[in-house]
Amino acid sequence: MVSRAWRVVWPALLIAGAGLAGTGDAGEGEFGWTRSPDLTAYLLVVAAAAAALALRRLPAVTLAGCGAAVVAYLAAGYPVGPILVAVPVAAAGVAVAWPAGRSVPANVALGLAVYVAGGLRFGLPYSGVAGTWPLLVLLAVALPAAIGVNVRTRRDALADVHEANVLRVVADERTRMAHELHDAVGHGLAVIAMQAGVALHVLDRDPGKARESLEAIRATSRDALDGMRAELGLLRGEGDGPRRPAAGLAEAPVLLQRIRSGGLAVAADIWAGELPQEVDVAAYRILQEALTNVLRHADAGNARVRVARDGDDLLVEVHDDGRAAGAATGGSGITGMRTRAARAGGTLEAGPRPGGGFAVTARLPLEPPVERAP
Repeated sequence: MVSRAWRVVWPALLIAGAGLAGTGDAGEGEFGWTRSPDLTAYLLVVAAAAAALALRRLPAVTLAGCGAAVVAYLAAGYPVGPILVAVPVAAAGVAVAWPAGRSVPANVALGLAVYVAGGLRFGLPYSGVAGTWPLLVLLAVALPAAIGVNVRTRRDALADVHEANVLRVVADERTRMAHELHDAVGHGLAVIAMQAGVALHVLDRDPGKARESLEAIRATSRDALDGMRAELGLLRGEGDGPRRPAAGLAEAPVLLQRIRSGGLAVAADIWAGELPQEVDVAAYRILQEALTNVLRHADAGNARVRVARDGDDLLVEVHDDGRAAGAATGGSGITGMRTRAARAGGTLEAGPRPGGGFAVTARLPLEPPVERAP
């Protein structure tokens, strides 16, 4: 609050302090003035200071008020004095507040008005103090205006950078939510479709197995709906409510059970060590998407999952023996897995295996890279 008030009043205090303290001694050693500073001169100083109070909100008022006070002061025949401080204050203020296309003409008009007021009083040709008048006006207007334009340019550049960063963060968050929806809902639908097929196939001859598949459908659909509601709540800006904990490899046994219940044999070897959360989430989502792709596209009977520590990296491998695994390269599944791996600082490779089937291999660093000094 104090700093905000100071930004408003300091231009006025500068003009008032300099004007009230120095106007009485103005004119010593100067020629051309016809009227000693009196009450009117001080009132003009106060008027210029009052106009400067509007600099932040109404720079046009400051420009007009300061310019009019200085022109009236000079036209009245008072000696050149510290009231001229109002000129650079107004010039710099409008240059900061307005774009250059608007502030430059305004400052040119201000400079011409002050120049003409002084020139008419000093007469031509200029001599003595009057000989410095054009240079004095130029410095009083052009220099602060140039500084103001530079300040505004830098401020606008920083604002553009900030806006770009905000847009990038928003875009990254939307992409993350899109991946979450794709992984959670897409996997859920794939498992539901698989279990529904199993239930229809065994409904007449094995009601118990059909019941297991229906129960799996119910559990999977509930999880998928919960995940979708959570992400949609974030998308709608409902970020104050409780969020579902991030998925991790601790949920891998449930994932493998769902996949196996549909008839796909999955051999799994999953390392149970402590993991950074970003790596844990990325590893689980890559594993989930890779197995979902096996269900959707591979026409496979067997899959092998391996999650192991390899030096400073976590290795995630999913291999299958499907005949149509190449179809898994289509769509957004592989792209999403690569994006997740990249966000965790790792890499992902996916493609057909030389001996048949399809392979997904992700390598995720367990420690962030160390930045070396140049």
